[in-house]
Amino acid sequence: MNEYELKVYEEVEAWKRKLTRRSGMMNRLSKKAQSKVNEIIPEKVHEVMTESIKGMVKTTLFGSQVTTNKNQAKGLTLIERDELMLKKTAAYQKTAMVEGAGTGAGGILLGLADFPLLLSIKMKFLFDAAAVYGFNTKEYEERLFILHVFQLAFSSDEIRKETLDVMEHWDDRKTVLVEMDWRKFQQEYRDYIDFVKMMQLVPGIGAFVGAYANNNLLKQLGETAMNAYRMRILQKSPEL
Repeated sequence: MNEYELKVYEEVEAWKRKLTRRSGMMNRLSKKAQSKVNEIIPEKVHEVMTESIKGMVKTTLFGSQVTTNKNQAKGLTLIERDELMLKKTAAYQKTAMVEGAGTGAGGILLGLADFPLLLSIKMKFLFDAAAVYGFNTKEYEERLFILHVFQLAFSSDEIRKETLDVMEHWDDRKTVLVEMDWRKFQQEYRDYIDFVKMMQLVPGIGAFVGAYANNNLLKQLGETAMNAYRMRILQKSPEL
């Protein structure tokens, strides 16, 4: 392991410790309240929402697969991949900010359109992230890994720990994973962003909230994707 890889290893370990720390009291209370709300929502509504999110995600996965340049980082070193990843993240943050500001300023109807638009930006970003680190998204397992990266970025303490454990042992777990738990996937994501997205619909502050929130969501997703793929690359190092 060279000097840069050792530095990255320490950063990934710090990132994992941060992920497994308990959330603050406000986040825990918010999650508890959302869980209570979810309990009183009729099962049929949960089923419709799950199928809707599943359909949206699968559509964006297909579109991202077609449009992503798979050879954009061919032959790069880890430090060069990281530099490219940071540039990609910054570019996608700007795109998400513009989208959030536009839909936030447009009132309730455009605000509701933000959900699928932002979801497609995030999925396209994750395909680019996989390509930057040299993983082939033509393989079903790699597309499944992308969904786990997404879930890791936007979930509660318990689900985050479960997801990280799966990803840390991906080569062993991927052979038995057939499909995502779509009910868990949509509920965790929706609970995570519900409050900020409702604030985006408020007249007068919607544009600011939309831009700020989308920027932070992409920043968080970028950090998660970068470290998730670094973790996999380092696991293949014979010196670990």
